[in-house]
Amino acid sequence: MRKIGWLLLFVLAIFFSRPLWEEYSVKYVDLSFLEPIDEWIDSIEVAQYLNEAKAYWMEIKDEPATKISSNQEKLPGIGIELDQMTIGMKKSEIEKIHGNAKRVSLNEYNLVWHTYHENYQNFMMVSYDKNNTVNAMFTNQPSESSFLGLNMDSTRDDILSKLGEPIKKLKKGNIIYILPDAGEYDLFLIDENYVTFFYDLHENNTITAIQIVKKSVENNHQSTFGIPSEELKKGFEFQLFDLTNAARVLRGLSVLTYDEAVSDTARKHSEDMAIHNYFSHENLNGKSPFNRLEEDGLVFSYAGENLAYGQTSSIFAHEGLMNSIGHRKNILSADYRNLGVGTAFNEQSTPYYTENFYTK
Repeated sequence: MRKIGWLLLFVLAIFFSRPLWEEYSVKYVDLSFLEPIDEWIDSIEVAQYLNEAKAYWMEIKDEPATKISSNQEKLPGIGIELDQMTIGMKKSEIEKIHGNAKRVSLNEYNLVWHTYHENYQNFMMVSYDKNNTVNAMFTNQPSESSFLGLNMDSTRDDILSKLGEPIKKLKKGNIIYILPDAGEYDLFLIDENYVTFFYDLHENNTITAIQIVKKSVENNHQSTFGIPSEELKKGFEFQLFDLTNAARVLRGLSVLTYDEAVSDTARKHSEDMAIHNYFSHENLNGKSPFNRLEEDGLVFSYAGENLAYGQTSSIFAHEGLMNSIGHRKNILSADYRNLGVGTAFNEQSTPYYTENFYTK
């Protein structure tokens, strides 16, 4: 109906501006063909469509570039602190607490995650703006310290009870993104920051990770996915590797060793899926993960594979894998010693993620 309204508005604009151009056009063009249109215009209820078109224009005009859902008000200034860190904190202050970053890697916002941990304990990822102040942060090891009056044992019900309804949609430019309601995560706008709570579906829906992104950073990120590049591919790979080890260490498991040869096998499978538009552990030649590892000359006693597709970042990919029981078993298996990760993007910039776990 809105498209009809716009079409009619266009036609009516031409019709009612007719006095401005008809006098000059009649010298060159026979305008008798407009007589049926005159009759049609007289027969319709013009006001109805003009009002509809006007209402639609006002709706689009008044919406900001990024808009929260109408059922979630901005939460009050109650302060956001995550393991002694706050948005706007200086990099030098962070390094006094956590030391130098163990890794720096590009993320989907075209910013750099600085990864801090002590052998994957106290795991944090922090992004800085051009002034070296914090504009985003993440942890999948929520501490015992209180966060907005919540702690690591808090459930999704606790969060909804305290913070109210989460954001249901984000509008960027002329695109409205409807957020999934599968119960795996919720998004809130708090103190001009977007806060995402991730939940562990296999541990009573308790908080399993928290991401905080400054609102201006999200506003500047107009697309669904990051801009594909070799640097972003590498960033996603190393982030997924680090996130996996952080999840393992939290549960008392050993740290996996990064394996570049296995990462190459994983990367080739992600690229194959992206190029040929499929998503499967078995490739189009019928080769399983084990076949592909063997073809690349890798000898193993245990091996397994995790795949993810379409998640906007390594963080969302990892949290989704943790909520899938089969993939979770691979991530938390005591049998594995090594991990290789490979990512790729298709022509629509959609990421494909492959994890290959193995033990020699």
